[in-house]
Amino acid sequence: MNPTKKTSTKKAAPKAEKKASIKKEPAAKTRKPKAQPPEEALKETPKKHVTGISGIRIRLSAFDHRVLDEAAAKILDTAVRSGAVVHGPIPLPTTIRKFTVNKSTFVHKNARDQYEMRIHRRLIDLTETTFKTVESLQSLSLPSGVDIEIKMK
Repeated sequence: MNPTKKTSTKKAAPKAEKKASIKKEPAAKTRKPKAQPPEEALKETPKKHVTGISGIRIRLSAFDHRVLDEAAAKILDTAVRSGAVVHGPIPLPTTIRKFTVNKSTFVHKNARDQYEMRIHRRLIDLTETTFKTVESLQSLSLPSGVDIEIKMK
């Protein structure tokens, strides 16, 4: 009962070596753009706002949705009065954090309390903002309990 090794008698076919013909493409001609006088360059570019801020993204979050909507309404009112284009408020998903706590300190595993925190969020995008918009938003007083994140784009 000795296992025997099987050997194959097939020979591997010799691989034919083919020389791949490589065609060289002519180098692309690069042209230098013509230098334009400054007057012509200014005529071609569209005029934009003078301020360096193209937009503002405001993200509000709070535990109470009524307070959050009140703060968003104040921001919208001041932004529209200052002449900015407003997108929002866009409601973002509410994050719910749940906590389970034992009522007893040591035993009685079945006696538990469950608590949850709901964090409501809103997103407001302001485009075509001016210096007046930024200034009016800085002087705005919002209700307490609202967290505000402002990003300049």
